[in-house]
Amino acid sequence: MIALPQDLRDRICAFCAETFSWAQTEVESGAKQIRFRRLTVTTDSHNHYEVTATPVIDLHNRITQVAVVVWDTSTARQLQSKIDAIDRAGRELLSLDVQQFARLDMQERLSLLEQKVLRCTKEILHFENFEIRILQKSNNQLDLVLASGMPASIMDVDLYASAEGNGICGYVAERGQSYICPDIAKDPRYRPAVENAKSSLTVPLILRDDVIGVANFESTKLAAFNEHDRQFAEIFGRYIVLSLHVLELLNTERHATTGRLGTNVMAEITAPLNDILTDVENLLEDYIGHDDLRHRLRVVSENVVKIRETIKALTSAKPGFVGGRSATAAKEDPVLRGKRVLVADDEDVIRETVRDVLIGYGCEVSTATNGADAIELIHNTTFDLVLSDIKMPIKSGYEVFAAAKDTNAKTPVILTTGFGYDPNHSIVRARREGLAAVLFKPFKVDQLLNEIRMALSSVDA
Repeated sequence: MIALPQDLRDRICAFCAETFSWAQTEVESGAKQIRFRRLTVTTDSHNHYEVTATPVIDLHNRITQVAVVVWDTSTARQLQSKIDAIDRAGRELLSLDVQQFARLDMQERLSLLEQKVLRCTKEILHFENFEIRILQKSNNQLDLVLASGMPASIMDVDLYASAEGNGICGYVAERGQSYICPDIAKDPRYRPAVENAKSSLTVPLILRDDVIGVANFESTKLAAFNEHDRQFAEIFGRYIVLSLHVLELLNTERHATTGRLGTNVMAEITAPLNDILTDVENLLEDYIGHDDLRHRLRVVSENVVKIRETIKALTSAKPGFVGGRSATAAKEDPVLRGKRVLVADDEDVIRETVRDVLIGYGCEVSTATNGADAIELIHNTTFDLVLSDIKMPIKSGYEVFAAAKDTNAKTPVILTTGFGYDPNHSIVRARREGLAAVLFKPFKVDQLLNEIRMALSSVDA
């Protein structure tokens, strides 16, 4: 008590005097039970204190003392604020308006998610400088998905999930453990990114016990991140992973009935939702006695359940995408008739559906199940158009694009992707080099045909 600021002690003493007078009045009025009184005090320095004053009554029913307990609740208040922030951020990331979201195409859904991640990270968590990288299992590379406040030079930095020579991001991706760097000048693992950066926090993005990427936050202040920041960043990271995963699931719809789709999506997200609930339960055990904080954590749990119900409703809505063969009878098209088209995709249903649609419109179609086979076909056959998925085994869609352009610079190439991020910036590079179009799966038959017609027409013109 002696160490507390004088103005705070004066307020506590005044509260004791008020409690003493109040208790005497209660006794004189015949009250059978005198309870304690509480006061919350916030100082000019934004520290918070909880004051509990309890009257002490002797055997003759006289008020003799007031026993006072003063708790410094500043840390708990800060934790409560962060819990609220994480809860708001998680709900914001996974708040899906069923009708609105169903109307958006792949690019629009991705843009909406990016806006939410940026807003939540900057405005709610107050992390100004950050990057999110997704791990490509095929080559162990950490592809940049989203960044804010980071220099443009990080676009050209290739990082891999390896503890040596790949910075803190590579170390965290391989080990699957968070990493607080209080002073980058003293950490040999740190690789320069933000100008004048002095500390960083990097957390793994985990889905069903698998590391699928990393989130890296940087600050221009020394020791800007503590263990609480780590805890909350990890929980927020789970929300990011789950929102990305749900987006991917919703954009790879392949089932004829929405009921089956809803079942599969729910099965996929149950584990990561349970991971969030587990994190919350662990925090509940850490903060026994902090009733307000535990209440807020319980609210987080309840919101996770609400998220589950929202996603279930979304997946039950009519998708509006082509997941199988077109219901409209195909007919020959003067632009498409006789055109030789290569369709490369490792997903059987996509490859076969596109092939059948184009054959129905008079095209001659060759198919490939991986990038290497597609490149071999390009070297041995002349094609009027190449349609290739970006992510394929052995060789990527960008390599297929490059092979087609090397063989004949005028051959139009359309790239497709089943997810919103751009591995190795393939789309950006290909667009600079003459890419005809990009289709985000799942796409409508009309959308596919329109892009192919425009690509072929541009060559004829």
